Amino acid sequence: MTERHYIRAGWLIDGSGDPLQKDMLLTVTDGVISGIEPFRQDNAPDDRELTDLSFGSILPPFIDSHLHLAMSGTMDKATREHQLVAGCAELEPVIAQHLEQLFNHGVLAVRDGGDRENCVFGYLQQFSGGTYPVRVQTPGRAWHKQNRYGGLIGRSPGESETLVQAYTRQNEYHDYVKLVNSGLNSLKEYARQTAPQFAPEEIRALVKLAAEQGRKVMVHANGQQPVQEALEAGCHSIEHGFFMGRENLMRMADSDCVWVPTVCTMKAYAEILEYQRDYASADVARRNMQHQLEQLRMARELGVKVALGTDAGSPGVLHGESLFEEMKLFVKAGYSLGQTVQSATSIGADLLGIHDMGRLQKGMPADFLVARGTPAQLPRKFSYLEGIYRGGRPCEHYRKNPQKQAAKLR
Repeated sequence: MTERHYIRAGWLIDGSGDPLQKDMLLTVTDGVISGIEPFRQDNAPDDRELTDLSFGSILPPFIDSHLHLAMSGTMDKATREHQLVAGCAELEPVIAQHLEQLFNHGVLAVRDGGDRENCVFGYLQQFSGGTYPVRVQTPGRAWHKQNRYGGLIGRSPGESETLVQAYTRQNEYHDYVKLVNSGLNSLKEYARQTAPQFAPEEIRALVKLAAEQGRKVMVHANGQQPVQEALEAGCHSIEHGFFMGRENLMRMADSDCVWVPTVCTMKAYAEILEYQRDYASADVARRNMQHQLEQLRMARELGVKVALGTDAGSPGVLHGESLFEEMKLFVKAGYSLGQTVQSATSIGADLLGIHDMGRLQKGMPADFLVARGTPAQLPRKFSYLEGIYRGGRPCEHYRKNPQKQAAKLR
């Protein structure tokens, strides 16, 4: 028997990047959106069939396109150092906690950036994602050059191996391939760039082989040359991309490559270093952030596809919560609210290859978030959602203000 009901939305943010639509009526048939039209008195359904959300905005569930589930954003030094050497059994509850935090902030799909012991992949195999309906994609262990940055999230080819030889030898099936092709951003010397880790022909051969297996390649790369070589090799996404420059952004605009800028990492570093009274390093981090915002403005003007990712798990970058900090930075860089949500929904869905998520349109599942208030109060109010709906009905796992509710039960 067909089940049909209706949703009235005060504002609809559909994930396309288009302007927001006011006072809209969604028809939901068997959990799927079968109609979207302006709400009018002459098409108003019976109150018994209507869920009235006219007090707020609805939008697709969020997607964080770059984070590290096996790492916490905690600033406790001992905890961070322990997590970096802990075995998978110890990290299982950490991963589970991060999935809960993500879900409670409306993040229902994530792209993991890799971990040293393949723990996230093992967790998914054992627990199938756990209790909360968060889709997870992971590359397992990333690839980096011997004696270069990357040991915290992966492994390197042997002494006499090429990248493709090592990849073929350790052929673990994962959702995609993660490659590290530069170092980290310096917090001591502003705009310092590092040399590429791999030769261009090695990256090109890896991208070709991965494509034959149906896998995309995401590349950690900062600086002009590491990014340029990754783009010319045909990689599918540039992660971070600090100080890559306008020419690389133009290359990206002319390709299908997606940029995941993770601006909020430098905001977090600046705040932490300021608190620690390391004012010189805090200033470098703040300048790094400002330069990244300038690149983000250029990316918007050039038409680069930009997916929102937080690098959650970095110091001070918390799972779930940091997504809204990144959104605020997108708005600061000139993105409209609709464009910002697009980066956190449909562009992320396309990057992850998820075809039933990221947009609110006819034929898509009626899965959406509800934020109370007007668009003028967004993205601030995304951080405490009114509700999460799946198939047009409230999701049983979500509890508004869980801490407040728990206090009432005591």
